[in-house]
Amino acid sequence: MTSIPEALLWCLSAGTAAAVVLAALSIRARGQRAGLRSRLSAAEEQNSATLHSNTELTARLRATEAEIRHLAETRLPDLTLALAHPHVPVPGLMDARFAGTDADRALSAVLEQVSDAITKERARVDAAAQSTLRGATTTIQALLYQLQTALQEMQHRYDDPSVAQDLLNADFLNEQALRRVQATGVVCGAWPGLTREDSYLAELVVGATSRLRGYDRVQVSNQLRDPVAVVARAVEPVAIVVTELLANALHHSHRELPVTITLQQGNRGASVIVDDYGVGMHDDEIKAAMELLAGDDDLLLTQLGDPPRSGFAAAGQLVRQYGFGVHVEPSPYGGVRAVVYIPGDPLLTVLDESTQPMSVMAPLPHRSGVPDRSASVLPTGTAAPAAAPAAAAPAASAAPAPQPGERFEAAPPVQQEGELPRRRRRRPVSESPAGEESAERTASLPPRSPEETGSRWAALQRGTESGRAAVQSDPPRSPEGNAKS
Repeated sequence: MTSIPEALLWCLSAGTAAAVVLAALSIRARGQRAGLRSRLSAAEEQNSATLHSNTELTARLRATEAEIRHLAETRLPDLTLALAHPHVPVPGLMDARFAGTDADRALSAVLEQVSDAITKERARVDAAAQSTLRGATTTIQALLYQLQTALQEMQHRYDDPSVAQDLLNADFLNEQALRRVQATGVVCGAWPGLTREDSYLAELVVGATSRLRGYDRVQVSNQLRDPVAVVARAVEPVAIVVTELLANALHHSHRELPVTITLQQGNRGASVIVDDYGVGMHDDEIKAAMELLAGDDDLLLTQLGDPPRSGFAAAGQLVRQYGFGVHVEPSPYGGVRAVVYIPGDPLLTVLDESTQPMSVMAPLPHRSGVPDRSASVLPTGTAAPAAAPAAAAPAASAAPAPQPGERFEAAPPVQQEGELPRRRRRRPVSESPAGEESAERTASLPPRSPEETGSRWAALQRGTESGRAAVQSDPPRSPEGNAKS
């Protein structure tokens, strides 16, 4: 046998070992490549996920920026407008995906904080404005009262008819300015500014009518059963409210159309009913008017419009302070009906006509046998025009008509529980022949001369002047004191 050389064996052994090593290395390299491929695939997937997440974050960031711009450019301006005009809607989120998220809660918190800040600032500014107006109107009102007194003194001083007419016109213009200043002051929390004595409701309505332009269009019908009067502390507030309601009726109806006032008496109070034949009010206008007349909420001057309309607002403040009520509704005549209800307890009383007679300017009660003295009144110091026809109104329960030549004695007052104080009708007393002769002699008297009429009118003016001077000499009382008295 041929022997294999030892060197060849060593070569074969070394080659076999190298092959084994190479095989091992190859297997290891394949494993490493597989691991690298898997890691590369995982890295690619992670990169893809990161890119997707970045895309979503970018989109969300842009949506958040858009919501912030929407908040600044749309929602906040509309919120400030809605605080002044509640009917303006405030838009919500632009992107519904943010609903209920932290971003939504953060944006809502911003809106609430801005709303609170604006509301507090508006209230602070409005309170400062009202304080300024209150002080100014009080001073102006006192000066206008002094001017009124000076004009009345000049009316007595000068006898020239043309000068007297000019003074009357100036006095009436002063009354217009006084009414506007008084209403503005009441809106700002000021006291009405006058203290009066107990006054007949019919006289009060006539006095309120005389403060307005177009007074000749107002027709008053007195349906009261008793000589009902308003207690002293409520006289001026009720007069202001009736004046403002009449001003609204006259302003919103044609100058050739009448405005009717009906005085009605119920078991627990009395009412002043104002009807006009004007353009009327829409439902939303009536709702807004009732909110002002209720006087429940704190009132801001910015809520009264531009220019401010203070009539209903002033009435609402007085209603809240003194306890009577005002209601507006569509009138059956096509315009607006306003009703002032004055409760008998504690704002009404019944006066004794024998000791405190009613003014000749006030309309008489409309009863059978007693003519209705419906009147349109002139400003202070002028004569009344011819009586206008009475407004159509339900007739009150009528008392028997007095017979010619009868005299009446006062009967003691009678009051039933839950009703206004009443008085029985005066008992007729048979007339003596002397009384009949006196009545005949009075009927046969000649008419008064112009000089006699002028002297009587001057005496009436002097009495009015002394009464006003006595009222102005009383120290002013605060509205709180009046409300509690």
